[in-house]
Amino acid sequence: MTQSQLRKYIYIALLVAQGVIIGLLERMIPFPFSFAPGAKLGLANLITIVSIFTMRWRDSFLLLWLRLLLTTLLGGTLSTFLYSAAGAVLSYFGMLLIKQLGPKRVSLIGISAAGGLLHNVGQLAVASLIAQSWTVMLYLPILSSIGILAGFAIGVTANYLFEHIQLLAYLRQIEAPRTSTQKESHYDEN
Repeated sequence: MTQSQLRKYIYIALLVAQGVIIGLLERMIPFPFSFAPGAKLGLANLITIVSIFTMRWRDSFLLLWLRLLLTTLLGGTLSTFLYSAAGAVLSYFGMLLIKQLGPKRVSLIGISAAGGLLHNVGQLAVASLIAQSWTVMLYLPILSSIGILAGFAIGVTANYLFEHIQLLAYLRQIEAPRTSTQKESHYDEN
């Protein structure tokens, strides 16, 4: 294993650990919105946003799955895993797609807000399949508004981190000009 690969895996492991800890801490927070059961802030999605902007998509997708699996193993159930995985995967690929529009068309905050919306769509789609009824989707307007607001807050936080943490700003700067067809890793540049 080369030094750059080791750095990459350490970076992924650190982000996974942070995401798991944030996710577990978020479960301990009492639910503030009594009119929308099941809604949560999705604070661990901050790590997903950071990974999308600082590493290759394959590495950030690996990070997403590791975070989901570890969080489930440390206190989740099969149903919470299904809901979380559906929301996370739809949100992830939606944010990647929207990111392709470029920073002149959509900001990091907009990408995050769209991710919050798509996360709820994915969760409700799984709930509809489990309940065998599309009436579950009637809950979408309520969850969407909460998801967009939470995504906006996560986006503002991520923006703040990228502006004030030098390493994240550096990694984002390296990732920005790369295309998905490039083979070299930004972890090699040191």
